[in-house]
Amino acid sequence: MEYHILAVGDVVGEPGLKHLEKNLRPLKKLKNIAFTVVNGENASGVGVTEEQAWRIYDAGADAVTLGNHTFGKMQIKTMLEDTPWLLRPANYSGRAPGHGCGIFDLGTVRVRVVNLIGRCGLDWKAADPFTTADRLLKEGEADFTLVDFHAEATSEKLALSYYLDGRVSALWGTHTHVPTADERVCPKGTGYLTDLGMTGPIESVLGIEPRQSVESFLGGLPGRYRPAEGPCKLQGAVFTLDSATGLCTAVERIDIR
Repeated sequence: MEYHILAVGDVVGEPGLKHLEKNLRPLKKLKNIAFTVVNGENASGVGVTEEQAWRIYDAGADAVTLGNHTFGKMQIKTMLEDTPWLLRPANYSGRAPGHGCGIFDLGTVRVRVVNLIGRCGLDWKAADPFTTADRLLKEGEADFTLVDFHAEATSEKLALSYYLDGRVSALWGTHTHVPTADERVCPKGTGYLTDLGMTGPIESVLGIEPRQSVESFLGGLPGRYRPAEGPCKLQGAVFTLDSATGLCTAVERIDIR
């Protein structure tokens, strides 16, 4: 039996949140989505509040993943401990609150979601994402395994896809906010996309007001980042998974404007 899994790129600021709330459920209905993962680490710009995490969940997410801005809003610490659908990178130190892997029962199948962070140019203090994935795949039983790899380097994302090919159902990258055009089913059956893109303002620099971003590159003092205004986009991908094999048969990029 085929299942359609939706992965949504980083939600940026209030504009991105509102666009998600407006469009996620209609998109899920249109694509017959069985399970949805949304990266929410930029919902406040840098981090996510408890109220914003609940808004993402109530908009239709089944799991909310995070990344290098996990603790941008420190009040999220308690929610990370108590909320099974809110995941922070699993290869953070064991001293960090929360968890980075969850198994969700859909009745007919069980879905494992793993959140990892890259070390190359992003978080060198994190544990090795490759061996962390090895460990997590041995914990619990699941029909499908989905991996959100929040990473900077394309090479690290690609390398992990080859390392886990055939052992996970789908692996996608988040963090760079720019969608890639390399969606594919890897040789051993893992669905892959280097980066989903973002959910936020179209006319922006990664969701931020362009003039403010330009000023920072000119060496000025831009101040606290401000989300751009105007029309938004919701970017991500739909992975078609086969319950007989636990692997992927097709990947489709999504861009809702």
